[in-house]
Amino acid sequence: MIEIGKIQKLEVVKITQSGLYLNTKDEKNKDDIFLPKKEMPKDTKEGNMIEVFIYKGTKNEILATTKKPKLTVGEIGLLRVVQNTKIGAFLDWGIDKDLFLPFTEQIGKVEKGREYLVGVYIDKSNRPCATMKIKNILSSKSPYKENDRVKGTIYGINHDMGAFVAVDNKYDGLIPKNELYGVYKIGDEVEVRVTMVRVDGKLNLSLRKKSYKQMDRDATRILKKLRSNNGELGLNDNSSPEKIYRELNMSKSAFKRAVGRLLKERQIEFTKKGIRIKR
Repeated sequence: MIEIGKIQKLEVVKITQSGLYLNTKDEKNKDDIFLPKKEMPKDTKEGNMIEVFIYKGTKNEILATTKKPKLTVGEIGLLRVVQNTKIGAFLDWGIDKDLFLPFTEQIGKVEKGREYLVGVYIDKSNRPCATMKIKNILSSKSPYKENDRVKGTIYGINHDMGAFVAVDNKYDGLIPKNELYGVYKIGDEVEVRVTMVRVDGKLNLSLRKKSYKQMDRDATRILKKLRSNNGELGLNDNSSPEKIYRELNMSKSAFKRAVGRLLKERQIEFTKKGIRIKR
């Protein structure tokens, strides 16, 4: 069986001046698949088995190439946009014919020259295409456990839920809204900590390290802010979460934990307006 969008081994059934024709060894496909002469391995003979990638040409004909694409059907990875058109974008995936990314499969603005995380699927015309809507392609069977450090790419952002992350560009994860600190966009690579492996196998993630390590970092950040502000800061337990985040880029709960540590260590003290370095 000929599988479009896949790498497979086919038998050489005919050699011509322009190239050679391939087919499956046992159950022959109705039509032979053409491989151009420029890609024909040396000393090829009829009956040889050749590993090729199967795709569709500009005239919708099925073709073979010995070049290896960066992604095959069902795989996910970063591909660079080489052209934008009225019907969609085209991506460089390592073979002569670029991979089509339809408008309907795009998320946000797609810019020429930038790389985007996409998956490869077969469309209704039986041709390989790219999609940025990769959630259904991602696996929920990761090898990771709680507190593992992992890397991934943000593939979606929902302001009510958080940022969706493709861990290792294979597994589905979420940085919940309350763990999403800073400004991020689709395509950003992040290093995160697994906070929970959910019942469905998906990963909950955090940009923060384990609480005691993060508390050290937060306490250091508060001290630096105090020193750059003449030793005083107009923040305390009654300050709004928005104000704390604006001043320190951390949540109110993280602020309270770090302040508690600094008070215990007698490095700071409360004032009427906030906190200051202990004198």
